[in-house]
Amino acid sequence: MQEKFWTIVIVLTAILFLMPVTSNAFERYNRVVKYDKYFSKYSKRYFGPGFNWHYFKAQAVAESRLQADARSRVGALGVMQIMPKTFAEITKKKPGIKGTRKQPRWNIAAGIYYDRTIWNLWKVKRPHVDRINFMFGSYNAGKGNILKAQKIAKNKGLNPNIWNSIQSTLPDVTGKSSKETIGYVNKIGEIKGVLR
Repeated sequence: MQEKFWTIVIVLTAILFLMPVTSNAFERYNRVVKYDKYFSKYSKRYFGPGFNWHYFKAQAVAESRLQADARSRVGALGVMQIMPKTFAEITKKKPGIKGTRKQPRWNIAAGIYYDRTIWNLWKVKRPHVDRINFMFGSYNAGKGNILKAQKIAKNKGLNPNIWNSIQSTLPDVTGKSSKETIGYVNKIGEIKGVLR
């Protein structure tokens, strides 16, 4: 009987451990400051001093949980989960990014620079938070897929420049993968909300 009791306790503990995290769980990343100087520096460099660098730290938490050795099954690497081809393109355009994508400083610099190139695509007048969501949605799903979702939104009579419209039309473009992108954008917003 006692053995059965401990088996139940262990199973319940495992379930609680594996449950989705809440925004309170993200508060612990306020104590992880080893890369903050890079998020701040490259945010200022590529977005200007008025842009809140916590967006990029939140993105990195969503991408890798700030793990420099993070590697995805498709080959993305590092804190910002940069793909090899993307990193090569970035370093060709920005020779100031001198290191490798395995080095956190250069991985972060490349990720924020790439965010800036995407940011520049979404200049149409829209709320600031929507432009941020378009940028992060493009980082995750690819800008071509967001453009296709915009076209569908326009055809459905929705405002193609508002993120809510993209959330409703992205499934028509990327199918089940749209849940990942929409979750990714929402997760960044949630994480950013607790970072200080």
